[in-house]
Amino acid sequence: MTTPLTIPNRWTADDIPDQSGRTVVVTGANSGLGYVTARELARHGAHVILTARNADKGRTALDRLRGDLPGSAVELRSLDLADLDSVHAFVDALDTPVDVLINNAGIMMPPRSLTKQGFESQFGTNHLGHFALTGLLLERLRAGRDPRVVTVSSTLHKNGTIHFDDLDGQRSYSPRGFYAQSKYANVLFGLELDRRLRANDLPVLSLLAHPGYSATNLQSAGPTGLLKAILKVTNRYVAQDVETGALNQLYAAAAPQTQGGQFIGPDGRNESKGHPTLVQPVESAKDPETARRLWDLSEQLTGVRYDFAIRPAAPHGPDVPKP
Repeated sequence: MTTPLTIPNRWTADDIPDQSGRTVVVTGANSGLGYVTARELARHGAHVILTARNADKGRTALDRLRGDLPGSAVELRSLDLADLDSVHAFVDALDTPVDVLINNAGIMMPPRSLTKQGFESQFGTNHLGHFALTGLLLERLRAGRDPRVVTVSSTLHKNGTIHFDDLDGQRSYSPRGFYAQSKYANVLFGLELDRRLRANDLPVLSLLAHPGYSATNLQSAGPTGLLKAILKVTNRYVAQDVETGALNQLYAAAAPQTQGGQFIGPDGRNESKGHPTLVQPVESAKDPETARRLWDLSEQLTGVRYDFAIRPAAPHGPDVPKP
C-alpha cells in the first residue's frame, strides 16, 4: 500500500532535482506534453531520448529543443507504437541504459481504424504499444538509478471499461468510448505493474499521471467533424496550457518522494487544471482480477512476456576467483 503523499503547493518544473546521469525515454516527444517533458528533464541534466512516429516532426522537435537548450544531451529515435515491429526495432537498436520510461504518446478519438497488427488503433497505440515497450525495456530499467515507469492516462479513464468481447470495436465503436477504454487500460496496467514489481521485490517504480484538460494537438489530430470543432473551442477557452499539464508526469518522473502505484494529477476542480497532487483512479480500475485478465490478454496479443525473475547479485570482493 502507498502512504499519503504531500506535494509542495504549486510545484513547478523549477523544483525538478538534478537529473544528471539519468537516461529518460519519452514517447511522443515531438509535441505537446511529450515535448515539454523532454525539454524540462533535459534542462535539469538528463540524457533524453525523444521518440516520434513521424521523422520530419521528430527532427523539427529535436532542432527546436537543441535551440532552446544548447549543449543538452538529447537525441531522436523512431518509434511507432501502433506497430509492434517498430517497438521491437526501437528496443533492439537502443544502446544506452534507461532510468525512466515515460509512456506519453497517444492518439485521441479518431474514426475507427486498425493498427498494423489488426488492433483497434487507440487500444493498440495507447495501451498495447506501451505494454510491449515497457516489457521489452524492463531489464534495462531494473538496472537503472531510481528507475521509474510513468504511464500517462486521462480523467476519461473514469468512463472506461474493457470491451473484452469486442476489443477491436467491430460490433460497436465510438471514438470517445474507445479512447476511454485505452486510458482505463493504462490505469489497470500501471497499477498491476506496480503490484508485480512489489511482489518480486524489484526496485522499479510504476506510477500514473494525467494532465487534466490541457491544450495539445491530440484534440485536433484525431477527432473529426463536429467533435473536432467542439474541441477546438474548448482548447481555446477551457483548457490549461501544456506547460502546466506536463507538470504531473514530470513530478512522477523526477520528484524524489514518489512511491510506486501513485497517481499524479491536477489539484483543481474535477482534476481539470492545476498543479500536481495525488489523485485516485476510478474504483473499478483498482480491481486486481480485471487487471490480471487484461495483462494476460496483452501478453497474448503482443507476444511480450515480462520477466520478473530476481537476478543473482554480481560476485565481488576478495573471494571472487580470478580469471
